[in-house]
Amino acid sequence: MKIHEMAQRVGMTSKNIRFYEQEGLLTPQRNRTNGYRSYGQAEEDTLRRIKLMRKLGVPLEEIRQMQSGRLTLSEGMRRQLAELGRQQKNLAEAQEFCTRLRDCEAGYETLDADQWLREMELKEKEGTVFVNKQNRDHRAKSVAAICAAAVFALLMLCVVALMIWAAI
Repeated sequence: MKIHEMAQRVGMTSKNIRFYEQEGLLTPQRNRTNGYRSYGQAEEDTLRRIKLMRKLGVPLEEIRQMQSGRLTLSEGMRRQLAELGRQQKNLAEAQEFCTRLRDCEAGYETLDADQWLREMELKEKEGTVFVNKQNRDHRAKSVAAICAAAVFALLMLCVVALMIWAAI
């Protein structure tokens, strides 16, 4: 079957399926006459397993290791359970801070943020990880700016090359 049929059968987008193929998690056969991907039951089963693991938050590298046999399903789930436990602990700490902030008498403008940040830093030294939206926002903007600059530089290089070629 073709990619769009497979996408419907497993409840994924064609883009997701191509991504998993690009990542080496899926290797469909190719039709020799037209080069189209050809999917069968084995690929459908593989995609369903990948979908299950991704819904559980299992990283691609661990899925790859389970597929290759370097990691058993049991060990992969132990690792994922440990990661979920860490996330759960971090969320519980964040919930505790939010509850305390909700119950404190201060308003937004009178909140002593330094005191709360000091407390958070102590928790971070003990291993708690709090979300840092500021870093995430900055990283996304940085990546976009770098990509745009690279594309612009490449275009300028092409223009210069064309000008040199035309002058010769």
